[in-house]
Amino acid sequence: MLVGVLLLAGVAAGLLWWALAPRATFEVTADGPVPVGHPSAELLFADDGVLTLVLAGLGLVAGLAAWRLRRRRGVATVLALALGTVLASLAAWRLGELLGAGPSPAELAAVGTRVITPLRLGSPAALAVAPFLAVLGYVVSALLTASEDLDRPDPVPAVPHAGRPVPETTAAEDALHS
Repeated sequence: MLVGVLLLAGVAAGLLWWALAPRATFEVTADGPVPVGHPSAELLFADDGVLTLVLAGLGLVAGLAAWRLRRRRGVATVLALALGTVLASLAAWRLGELLGAGPSPAELAAVGTRVITPLRLGSPAALAVAPFLAVLGYVVSALLTASEDLDRPDPVPAVPHAGRPVPETTAAEDALHS
């Protein structure tokens, strides 16, 4: 379930990347595309930077939320968290590039048309940010927990069946079960 929720969060991260990443506008002339205004030289790196920040936020929120919301904590949760954030990163990347596709050859050939630069990821290392920060947030939360039970919620007490008394346990049986 955790992996599926994180995959959906990756779709939201892709939409956010597409909406926030700055792109330049060009006007197609007979001599080729001409920039409209003064596009910044940093636009080449802005796509990577915005995706990295979006995935960093996703990873931190996922790691801390997995720690606070999970009844069971342990290796399985950490593996699900890592796998889910890897899938979320891939989904965000592919969706952002799909939505931010560049102009078609027909648009580039039509003089007078305004086109927007495509959304592209130049550094695949940005995809590792979410899994790293998710696992880091989870592990740091475990390290900072003072109680030995890792702040797990108390188990639900047994409910007696239709009028039958709940059997009493002895101290020896309690010691065996703990």
